[in-house]
Amino acid sequence: QFQVVESGGGLVQPGGSLRLSCVASGFIQGYYAIGWFRQAPGKEREGIICIRMSDGNTLDTESAKGRFTISRDNAKNTVYLQMDSLKPEDTAVYYCAGQIPPLLFKTCVPAEYDVWGQGTQVTVSS
Repeated sequence: QFQVVESGGGLVQPGGSLRLSCVASGFIQGYYAIGWFRQAPGKEREGIICIRMSDGNTLDTESAKGRFTISRDNAKNTVYLQMDSLKPEDTAVYYCAGQIPPLLFKTCVPAEYDVWGQGTQVTVSS
C-alpha cells in the first residue's frame, strides 16, 4: 500500500523559515518521485518542487525558486521541503505526493502524481 505522510506545518512570521517532512511507505526503494504542492484558499493546487529519489534530480517551479529547497534521505524514505523567507502569500495547505513507476518526471504538476498525503497547514502571519 503506497502512502505518504506530511508533517511540520504551523504558524510562522513573515521572513521566517519552516521545514516540512514527507515520509513515504510502500514504494520500491529509490524507484519513485516525490513532489511538494500547495493549495491556497480559492486557488488551484500548484506544484512547488519535485525530486526523483534514485538520483536526486529536481524539477523546480517559479514558486520555489530562490526560497524553497528540497532534499531527500533515501534510508529514511523521507523528503524535506525547506522554506525560507516566507511571505503571507505562501499561506496554504502543503501536500506531498508520490509518483510511482513508470516515472514520467517531466514536470512538477499535480496531475502526474498518484499518491497524496492529507496535507499540512502553513500560515505565514504576524
